[in-house]
Order: sequence, then C-alpha cells, then structure tokens
Amino acid sequence: MKYYLIAGEASGDLHASHLMLALRKHDPEAQFRFYGGDQMAAAGGTLVKHYRELAYMGFVPVLLHLPTILRNMRQAKQDIRDWQPDAVILVDYPGFNLSIAKYAKKLQTSNLKSPQVYYYIAPKIWAWKEYRIKNIKRDVDELFSILPFEVEFFEQKHHYPIHYVGNPTQAEVAQFKKDCNEDFQQFCHRKGLNPKKKIIALLAGSRRQEIKDNLPAMMRVARQFPDYQIALAGAPAIDDQFYASFLLKNDETLSQVRLVKNDTYALLSHAHAALVTSGTATLETALFGVPQVVCYETPLPRLMGWLRKKILKVKYISLVNLIADREVVRELVADTFTEENIADGLSVLLPPDSPQRRQMLQGYDEVRRRLGNEVAPDNAARIMVGMLSHK
Repeated sequence: MKYYLIAGEASGDLHASHLMLALRKHDPEAQFRFYGGDQMAAAGGTLVKHYRELAYMGFVPVLLHLPTILRNMRQAKQDIRDWQPDAVILVDYPGFNLSIAKYAKKLQTSNLKSPQVYYYIAPKIWAWKEYRIKNIKRDVDELFSILPFEVEFFEQKHHYPIHYVGNPTQAEVAQFKKDCNEDFQQFCHRKGLNPKKKIIALLAGSRRQEIKDNLPAMMRVARQFPDYQIALAGAPAIDDQFYASFLLKNDETLSQVRLVKNDTYALLSHAHAALVTSGTATLETALFGVPQVVCYETPLPRLMGWLRKKILKVKYISLVNLIADREVVRELVADTFTEENIADGLSVLLPPDSPQRRQMLQGYDEVRRRLGNEVAPDNAARIMVGMLSHK
C-alpha cells in the first residue's frame, strides 16, 4: 500500500520515521512519499520537501513566510492528488496538517482513488484552539494519541473515539538506553568535554525563533555555575553558523558552551541537570532522569502571561506536568521567565542530595508509569494496516 506522510519539525520526523519502519514490518510492500526530514529519508521512500522549509512559528514569522507556507500546502495537495495514496498520515503540525486533512477528505467524495486520513500524534487542541475538534471530526478518519490524558478529552468531552497507542518517546528513550554502552568519560572524549566536570545541558528548541528567544538567557544563567560545564543540544535542522552567532558573541569562545550536534539523547544520558524549552524535549529530559527547569521566553511577557491565563485551557505547558497532572518541574514562561528565576530553579537541583532534586526524580517515575510500556509506532502501524486491508 501507499502512504503519504507529513511531519513539520524534528520531533515529528523522528516519530514518523519509526512509524514508517513499523508500517513496513506489517506491510512489506509499503511505499512512502513524505514531507519530513533526514530520519524519514533514512527509513526509505521519497522525500518531497524537507521540514526546514516548513518550520515557522509565531505570528510574525508565519505572516512573513505566508506565501511560502501556502505554496508548500498547494504542492502537498497536488502531490497527494497525483500519487493517489491509500492513506495520508499526518504527524502533529496542526496548522498545516488540518488543511491537508480537509483536502484529502474531499478526495473521498471525488472519482479519484480516495485516501484514508490518519492523524498520528493528535493536535494539542486541549491546550488551545479547541474549536478545531469540528475539523478533526469532519476530516480525520482515525486519530492516534500518544498522551494518556487525551483519551478523556476526546472521548468523554467530545465523544470522538481515538486510539491511545502508547508514547513513542518512552520507547525511543528506552531503546537508546538499551543500545548505548558509552560511559561518561567516553562521551566527554568524543565531544571535547571535560570528564572532570558535571554537565548542565541546554535544550533551547528546534526552531530558529525559539533558539533566538531562549538561548541567550539560558547561557547567561548556566555560566553562573562555574563548577559545571555547559553543553548545548544542537537541533538537526539548525546549521552550526546560526549557533555560532550566539556562542561567539563578545569574543567568547566555544569552549565555554560546547555545541553537541545531533546527539541529544547521548547528552541527556550524561547530563546532571538541564534548562529546557517547552515541547517534547521536556519529556525526553524527564525520561532520562535529568532534573530540569522549563523556560520559555515570549515577546511582551506581561501581556502573554495574562493571555496565557485567559486563553490556554490547561494549567501547565510542559508535557511532564501535563502527564503527571501536577507540578513536577518548574515552568518559567512569559512574565515568570527571568534570569533570576531560572537561576533559582536550577540552583536547587544541582546538589545531588537536595530534596527538590529527589522530589523531581520521584515525579518522573510517576510520569513513566502513566505513559505505560506500549510501543506506539508498532501499535499504530498494526491498526492502520489492519484497517486498510479490511477496507
């Protein structure tokens, strides 16, 4: 069967690549075309467009690149029409993908071969834009969730049945831990780090705007703790020159903040603590057992802090706290994002025997239990192939 996938960022690329491998296991004749990234390309098939051409966030960047976004959308729709896949699989990225879902659904009423519309990694409409449930009910044939609390939201609140298939990040981290046999000394030697100093990891996001907003303050805070060395996790789609524009300012040298490119899991497996922007990275950090402070700067912080309380439907922004349904990690967002607050949050996590560190690690155990041990891509692939075969 033929599968057309669309992932719009690094985490989606990773999750979609594992889904593709699982689909091929259940459907050896599987063919793939996709908007995605290097991970999906490595899994096989035809890369139509790289997600780095799609990953715009924030009102102003989206507005400035609107012609490009609309052109990419038109090209995706035409490509789906021409290729006539059995299934269109959408991976998160709702602003773009819900438009694709609407188009693919219309094809089901045409004389062309009609694809089934599967959404893998449900849009986070429980946080905001809850009105999108109407689009999902209308345009998505099957919704696959990776967060356990989404079942109640979709099924009980909105009477829309979904599949909770487990969390792919849980399985990916577990597999990495199983396969990795590199100790701290070896990792430091490979990355040019000091094996005598513990590591504060910085995970500043996967998009340029996120990095621009968050990284400078994160670096300034981390440098307040000279007994530790600082390692920055480099996102796959961001070139080294962009990072260098931050790391080399004011005649500083890269030795003060070491860039660790395309090796975030290895970095987290050896980090002592971390400063992390919101997103999948907060869950990855928790699953590696690294105490963290979640920090996310926004423009007009006071206004955004007020809007957050009025617009967001949830109490938390980090996946860790959302899954636990309580504050496990400290969140410093908008008006609470200050260097003083970040430094305070980090300082209490650094002593190995601090109560704050111990309580956070216990909270991580609770998160793991709630996620369960299901293998998400395999479960989703089995359901998708079964439905397509039956159809």
